[in-house]
Amino acid sequence: MASTETTAEKTERAPAGEDGDGSGLGGLEAGLDALESSAPSRTPFRQTFVSKILPPLVALAVVLVIWQALISFKVVDDPTKLPSPGDVWGVVREAWLQGKLLGYIWTSVSRGLLGFLFALAIGTPLGLLVARVKFVRAAIGPILSGLQSLPSVAWVPPAVIWLGLNNSMMYAVILLGAVPSIANGLVSGIDQVPPLFLRAGRTMGATGLKGTWHIVMPAALPGYLAGLKQGWAFSWRSLMAAEIIASSPDLGIGLGALLENGRNASSMAMVFEAVLLILFVGIAIDLLIFSPLERWVLRTRGLLVKG
Repeated sequence: MASTETTAEKTERAPAGEDGDGSGLGGLEAGLDALESSAPSRTPFRQTFVSKILPPLVALAVVLVIWQALISFKVVDDPTKLPSPGDVWGVVREAWLQGKLLGYIWTSVSRGLLGFLFALAIGTPLGLLVARVKFVRAAIGPILSGLQSLPSVAWVPPAVIWLGLNNSMMYAVILLGAVPSIANGLVSGIDQVPPLFLRAGRTMGATGLKGTWHIVMPAALPGYLAGLKQGWAFSWRSLMAAEIIASSPDLGIGLGALLENGRNASSMAMVFEAVLLILFVGIAIDLLIFSPLERWVLRTRGLLVKG
């Protein structure tokens, strides 16, 4: 009778990590390796258009249709209260043909971004200091929270009295509005860092500035990024308040001053022009700067698949 192999003999003859049918840990590891090494395919433009570009375009079209319907059906028949989309577009087109439109935008955007960078340079070390030093947190932590809740427009009159009608006044208002948000965002992010990360860092010799740079800041990045977004929002709102209240020919005409000029001229078309441009800049900054940063943070933490 032919000799039969026992189960034990088959197992000994099988390659390590495989079962009798050729599958097992080896196959599982190979599958995982292939999954990790496979390059993500590029998302088709049609899918990107349908999922990301088309929805806001549809929303914009709906708003324009409702806006025009209010004018056409005489729901609001006073152009001094609600101009038609065509009237607003005419004002925008005229400013563009006169070469003034980009000047309005750049005057405000350059101030806002520069003031935000100053706020970033001050708010980041301040947030680290408050988060890491108990005495400093007890001393100025509540003050930062109070300043964050204070309306930015409240700083415009004292800033004008202290500094006069100049760009320094604008930057001072931006700093007072944005620094507390940036600092508090970083403090919140550091408070959410798991203590295990800090202990592991100390074990590997990452202490002091090295631990802050390699352990604390990367772990606190989501909260810090949320503080940056809020800080930019406060910067932009503070700047608009300053340009509306403290308008002067020496300061140039930004979007806030354009809004105030429209009010003084009783031109609702110009007012709507300024409002739409302010909204456009806010959305553009978020899409061009903060949304890519947010996606990068999520992707580095495995929370977003690159595709």
